[in-house]
Amino acid sequence: MTTTAALTDVAAEFPVIARGGGSFSYLDSAATSQTPQPVIDAMTRYYTETRASVHRGVYPLAVQATDLFEGARATIARWLHSSPEETIFTANATAAINLVAYSWGRSRIGPGDLVVLTEMEHHSNIVPWQMVCAERGAELAYVHVDGDGLLDLDELDALLARGPRLVGVVHVSNVLGTVNPVAEIVRRAHDAGAVALVDGSQAVPQIPVDLREIGADFYAWTGHKAYGPTGIGVLHGRRDLLEEMPPFIGGGHMIRTVGERESTWADLPWKFEAGTSQIAEAIGLGAAVDWIEAIGIDRIRAHEQALVADAMARLAEVPGLRMHGPADPAARGALVSFVLDGAHPHDVGEILGREGVCVRTGHHCTQPLMRRLGAISTTRASYAVHNTTADTDRLIEGLGTVIRVLQL
Repeated sequence: MTTTAALTDVAAEFPVIARGGGSFSYLDSAATSQTPQPVIDAMTRYYTETRASVHRGVYPLAVQATDLFEGARATIARWLHSSPEETIFTANATAAINLVAYSWGRSRIGPGDLVVLTEMEHHSNIVPWQMVCAERGAELAYVHVDGDGLLDLDELDALLARGPRLVGVVHVSNVLGTVNPVAEIVRRAHDAGAVALVDGSQAVPQIPVDLREIGADFYAWTGHKAYGPTGIGVLHGRRDLLEEMPPFIGGGHMIRTVGERESTWADLPWKFEAGTSQIAEAIGLGAAVDWIEAIGIDRIRAHEQALVADAMARLAEVPGLRMHGPADPAARGALVSFVLDGAHPHDVGEILGREGVCVRTGHHCTQPLMRRLGAISTTRASYAVHNTTADTDRLIEGLGTVIRVLQL
């Protein structure tokens, strides 16, 4: 195959990939993306030039650190068409969703109430709501996935007719690749009087996201899948809801006053950011957003969509291989999940790894979806801006080795 021409120069900006010198193909960005040098440089500059705590000092170094930290928040908010006050830094998307579950859920969900999720949710958008429902005596129901990897929106409407308190939906499935119509789902949820939460962890680094158009009450995502560092996530929330919600974690930084018996809280977004902030990580995530914007999210989407279309066409020719998710690449994010008849995905992944192909195998933190698919686990190849069709060449060649080794 001919290597994809667009964006091929980008790979040189990723130190891990450049160091590999073409010895491996990284196809696991849905789990954790590689980090480009400008992001690493931004974090290094903080540690070597402006290392200080934020918001707490008036000396120049602390002011510089605070400006960088809050500047990153402003960059991130502007990119997704949110506001800094509605942009809360968390440890990851899981922490962001737990913030909503603990702070909003435990004060708004009661006995007999209904919470609606989908079968394609990541565990991070299932387990917190299981805990809330069990504690509060509420009911949990799921919108099923059809044979094409799409949500049954008629079933959603039937559940909405019961007046749920919350609807939680993933923007892009980390297994099926399905790009869900979240703006439409949010609109229907609101018409039914429900609050809508969207898990955007896979969407933000792959497709254009405009929070104004989506209209979700809460939108969560994580930095380490968006070319940023680990240890930083983001929750975008509707300001009026955030102002009404109690703090999730108490301590320093999130207070206005502290008395012997009671305290008052800081303004948004700091009310939900207790303790010393993830300063370097936030600065790194802001740099990652700048880096993505310099390339253009539309270019990234077109590049990855072409790679997935090519990969799906070629994987369809592998004997005994079955792909999960929508057949139309345009309806997918940048990943392909599959099973190979007669082979355990862990064996597939181990042999591919020996051939220099980095893929993810397992249940991908989506065990309810695995049961729906009738699978214990799958093998997932996920693409990013640095990949080319040469990476798919290596994947297909590696699968040939898998078939020979396992005598399939």
